[in-house]
Amino acid sequence: MDRPPLDLSRARILISNDDSIHAAGIKVLEKIARSLTDDVWVCAPETEQSGASHSLTIHRPLRMREYDDRHFSVDGTPTDCVMLAMSHLLKDHRPDLILSGINHGANIGDDVTYSGTVAVAMEATLLGVRAVAVSQRVEEGQALSFAGPEARAADLIRKLAGAAWPENVMLNINFPAVVPDAITCTRLVRHGRRKLGDDLRERFDPRGRSYFWIGPQRSGNEVPHDTDIAVVEGGGISVTPLYLDLTHFHSLPTFAEALG
Repeated sequence: MDRPPLDLSRARILISNDDSIHAAGIKVLEKIARSLTDDVWVCAPETEQSGASHSLTIHRPLRMREYDDRHFSVDGTPTDCVMLAMSHLLKDHRPDLILSGINHGANIGDDVTYSGTVAVAMEATLLGVRAVAVSQRVEEGQALSFAGPEARAADLIRKLAGAAWPENVMLNINFPAVVPDAITCTRLVRHGRRKLGDDLRERFDPRGRSYFWIGPQRSGNEVPHDTDIAVVEGGGISVTPLYLDLTHFHSLPTFAEALG
């Protein structure tokens, strides 16, 4: 069942990320959120949690730090932050929208399966709250800039919140690494495929023991034009609805027959 459009001027927004509460991107996202509503809260990891995906901390206690009455950090994962914010901080008045980011780097294609930024939106969606993950592509050797989201994100989020929002759906937005005037388009597209880990580098410590870095490079195969990868690499903003139900319904009859 679709949820009705959301009036952001009366909404409560919770912000989190995976780059930590001290990251530049989350400060920009808070500024964007405050242009939409006065009721903005922040609960984010104390330290960087990039690549944490949808992981939980279950083998040690979690500690929450309060900076002021609306800014908090947790010494855990992005998912931990959403859970603590929803079940503790805001349990008496749940947020209407959760924004994640702005991530320092794109989350396109298969990145969504590794991303702590997307995991924030995933956990929010599981808890029945609308959620948007926002990421900014960074080119190698290029200074990090959030000029694109600063210029375009508020209007984009306002438009998306004004739609009838299906349950179990979150939105993944990625901005290109260009100045606002050079953004070519905003397109609603599927997410593509690109493989992390092609650039696996072996190095040696001073004692001669090997260690490894998973590098940033992905396979350079041609990607379809109707994917987030192609849109962002072409200078556009990609918007992709992601669905929590991972069931491959088309194959159910095939495997049902195999099982007799």
